Amino acid sequence: LELKRMSVSKDYRGRGVSKALCGEVLRFARARGYGAVVLSTSMVQVAAQRLYEGQGFRKVSTFSPSLLGSLLCFQIFHYRCDLPGGT
Repeated sequence: LELKRMSVSKDYRGRGVSKALCGEVLRFARARGYGAVVLSTSMVQVAAQRLYEGQGFRKVSTFSPSLLGSLLCFQIFHYRCDLPGGT
């Protein structure tokens, strides 16, 4: 299962909404037998990285999205959270 573009309005950040949404995605995936949840985030999304790592995701790869990205040392991180008992 891929988690894409999770975002919380600035008015509601810092209230645990992102953590609750991420937890619900993981529960949804487990209940339906998925083996893992994957996602991508950029190097500048430090709060998102902390959130995902705190929810059990681990960084599995890094890449630059373009030649310009490479020149600017801009990276995208791929994360994965393996789910016990999934297929």
